[in-house]
Amino acid sequence: MVGEAQASFRRAAELNKVPICAVPDKAGAELKGAVMITRRAECSCGQLSAVCSGEIVRISVCHCLDCKRRTGSAFSYNVRFKEGDVSIQGRAADFTRIGEQGGRVSYSFCPDCGTTVHYRIDTQPGVIAIPVGAFADPSFPPPFQSFYHDSRRCEWVEISAEPLAKIG
Repeated sequence: MVGEAQASFRRAAELNKVPICAVPDKAGAELKGAVMITRRAECSCGQLSAVCSGEIVRISVCHCLDCKRRTGSAFSYNVRFKEGDVSIQGRAADFTRIGEQGGRVSYSFCPDCGTTVHYRIDTQPGVIAIPVGAFADPSFPPPFQSFYHDSRRCEWVEISAEPLAKIG
């Protein structure tokens, strides 16, 4: 599954011209190769953060009812990284629930401001998911998967990213 997701992301990145391996050097020129983009996600008060580098495993939106409740929105927008590519800093409180597919989802959020900064799903070992909004980056790459797209998506929501795998 992870390999398929990475291949799908690479196709989406190529079509959308998303740099997945580019950082500026000291002179501001772009270096390409083994160096990856480093991104920092954080809570509203800045106390809890996740620094992510390495290849993105998956970028997706989810229209399930639990994601809608968690975000207070019509869907959630999330990115997944390999666990070894994420460094968590700060204090976190945790909440665990059983997902619709039966897996345990453990959310880690700031005990001061309540923002979810990362979560893990036991059916996806070795992967950490982060809500894209925690990066506060309008240029973040688009999703390439949409879960519960046909069954739970609000009729007025249109996800125009291409290619987009519509699941459920």
